[in-house]
Amino acid sequence: MAHSTQAADSSRSVPGITVLGATGSIGTSTLDVIGRHPGHYRVVALTANRAVGRLVEQCARHRPEFAVVADLAQLPVLEKGLRRAGLDTRALAGPEALAEVAALPQVDMVMAAIVGAAGLVPTLAAARHGKRVLLANKEALVMSGALFMEEVRRNRATLVPIDSEHNAIFQCMPPGFTAGTRPAGVRRILLTASGGPFRTTPLEELDQVTPEQACAHPNWDMGRKISVDSATMMNKGLEVIEACWLFGVDAERIQVVLHPQSVIHSLVDYDDGSVLAELGNPDMRTPIAQALAWPERIESGVEPLDLFAIGRLDFEAPNLARFPCLRLAYEAWRAGGTAPAILNAANEVAVAAFLDGKLGFPRIAAVIEDTLARCPVQDVDALETVLASDAQAREMARAAVAASAGSRVA
Repeated sequence: MAHSTQAADSSRSVPGITVLGATGSIGTSTLDVIGRHPGHYRVVALTANRAVGRLVEQCARHRPEFAVVADLAQLPVLEKGLRRAGLDTRALAGPEALAEVAALPQVDMVMAAIVGAAGLVPTLAAARHGKRVLLANKEALVMSGALFMEEVRRNRATLVPIDSEHNAIFQCMPPGFTAGTRPAGVRRILLTASGGPFRTTPLEELDQVTPEQACAHPNWDMGRKISVDSATMMNKGLEVIEACWLFGVDAERIQVVLHPQSVIHSLVDYDDGSVLAELGNPDMRTPIAQALAWPERIESGVEPLDLFAIGRLDFEAPNLARFPCLRLAYEAWRAGGTAPAILNAANEVAVAAFLDGKLGFPRIAAVIEDTLARCPVQDVDALETVLASDAQAREMARAAVAASAGSRVA
């Protein structure tokens, strides 16, 4: 990069924040909450993958020092857009730049909201530099849980989960709880799930599911990839693995509960029989505001919960025949090592193929299972081992997708 990101800042009393994945749904909601509290937070850097136009619009409003696009080819477009907007925000590009703005000395908090494996390295950089990491990128823990948590401990970073379920659990933990430690007196974690758009769809009809139907989540406004993960319940499987690392428990002590209203975001069951739950309207600005202000509270823009309008709360056990991806996630956790990274990589490839119309919806789980069976599992001794397994799993998953497409044509 031509320019150094080491910049002096005279306003260190106001917490500085980097938003990784600023143009996605979590990033947009984060900036909405920040915008409700002028003078309380200072946006230092905003990043996007390729959505340059939206990133420039955000820069015009929040005036960050740096704007980063992950795609190097988009750097000239970003530079031109910033000039046209009359902004002195400095444009950077590439994976190294993402990690750099996550580690800036003038940054106190990093919203880690890049979807998928692409968010691992910059999120890890934030932990290594002792930041408050607002973790919306579950893949960082799924892929490299032991390594990531060790960096958090070694560098005294603060980890606050953003996923609505994990944030709910975090709020229900005993006083003084620190992420990554085993909580005293906790018997079980009850992880809620909406069940997505196909919770009651006849199994024989799932082969005809379209990407548009899979992305039409009944309760949450999310990106396309995460919406498909919710429809397959792989999202919940990844959250089980994430919860194991965040809350120091084994997967056998995490029970997934289908709760179609998405009002109870998760529960913690204590040894004495008490069950604590966090409730709220399904709006990601609630956990974002909680994490930004923690341990204080700030206004988020979310409407108060009206229990009378809701009227009822339903719960049921997930059917693993309907949601095989959830079973595969538990199996990957039990296998340990790089198995969760393999699971995640195969899922990203399969979901992308489904969204591109190259793979049927039920075949997502089949591609993942095939990849898990064929890709060798290794001990996680270094980040390079994780990234190598990720790359190998993607290659195998792409081959499985191609074979599936070939069999459909035949």
